Amino acid sequence: MNDIGNYYSLKANYFDHNATTPVSEDVINAAPEFLRAWGNPSSIHWGGRQPKNILRDTRNTLAKHLHCSPLEIVFTSGGSESNNTIIKGVFDYYQSTKFLKPELARRTHYMCSEVEHPSVIKTMTHLQSLGARVDFIPVSRKGEIDLKFYRKHVTEETALVSVMYANNETGTIFPIQEMAKIAHEKGALFHTDSVQAFGKISVNLNELGVDFASFSGHKFYSVKGSGFFFTKKNSNFTSLIHGGGQERHRRGGTENVFGIACLGVMAEKLPEVAGHGAELEKLRDHMEARILSEITDATLTAGESPRLPNTSSLVIKGVDGETMLMSMDIKGYAVSTGAACSSGNPEPSPVLLAMGLSRQEAQNSLRVSLGWSNTLEQVDAFVDTLKAVVDRLRAIEAESEVNRHV
Repeated sequence: MNDIGNYYSLKANYFDHNATTPVSEDVINAAPEFLRAWGNPSSIHWGGRQPKNILRDTRNTLAKHLHCSPLEIVFTSGGSESNNTIIKGVFDYYQSTKFLKPELARRTHYMCSEVEHPSVIKTMTHLQSLGARVDFIPVSRKGEIDLKFYRKHVTEETALVSVMYANNETGTIFPIQEMAKIAHEKGALFHTDSVQAFGKISVNLNELGVDFASFSGHKFYSVKGSGFFFTKKNSNFTSLIHGGGQERHRRGGTENVFGIACLGVMAEKLPEVAGHGAELEKLRDHMEARILSEITDATLTAGESPRLPNTSSLVIKGVDGETMLMSMDIKGYAVSTGAACSSGNPEPSPVLLAMGLSRQEAQNSLRVSLGWSNTLEQVDAFVDTLKAVVDRLRAIEAESEVNRHV
């Protein structure tokens, strides 16, 4: 079997869907036709018509199922670009217009949670270096965001609040609708990183009431390098990428037509999300029940808070997370110890540390994230393998401990 065939044969043992999802067979089957749409969508001749239609159709489908206007959709390369565009774009807009609009001059304050994706945390830190004041909202060990802190610190000086819809490591879902309303009462804008929510739970932008939201295709069974953000009508920001007039001057550069077309295939499947979510929740609960009852000293992080239906964050005492991950990989199972963007970092998860877990607990963590193709039989086989790996690693550690005292 060649490497590609072997790769797809292992999808049954893939339990890391929050890092990325396997590309849908529907997308793969449609891809050759999309590759033939090679024209520039900005061209006004025949070569640009099909690509332009692809952009229009995908935009319309996304808007229909996310409950917004097609003109409020801006295509990008993914979540990180979208987050940077919105946060830096609001800051730049306020900085550049404060002399023309003095009422904006006082809005130099920004907020985000302590458990945001690095593309938000690091962008906020960048704003601090430019003179902005930034508050990071605490999140408890239970996964609950500190609304008391939030209400106290959001003021008439706040320009933008950015809080993710669902956390990529624990799966915790935050009260975005309530938080957006609080921000608006103070005249602040509100952005939510919806990358992990996209394709896992239903997203209704009209009900959420946010000004901005970010999304990424590869978290929803499409190809990497394609995403988009929602910008509510009349929400002002400065473009991050200057260039041509693409995306109504909100994102310069020729659009990734192939990636957007693939995203459009999955956009048609957004009505299926709720049904798949219900099935995934049953699988997740079954898996967690087995792990907690059959593996001693295993605990679930933020298990009592609202969560994505596919995500489990576990702490297994006495077993190093990286060692556990590599041992499971040898057995053919793909899991993670935290965010994929931080893999290779020897430090424990900043998200878990921010939630109040000890350094040791964070180092003993394991993230399991299920996907649409996972089955009950696969989950049971996964738990059986995890039990065997934990028992073996604990036995090795116990033997090492004895030898250290000889």
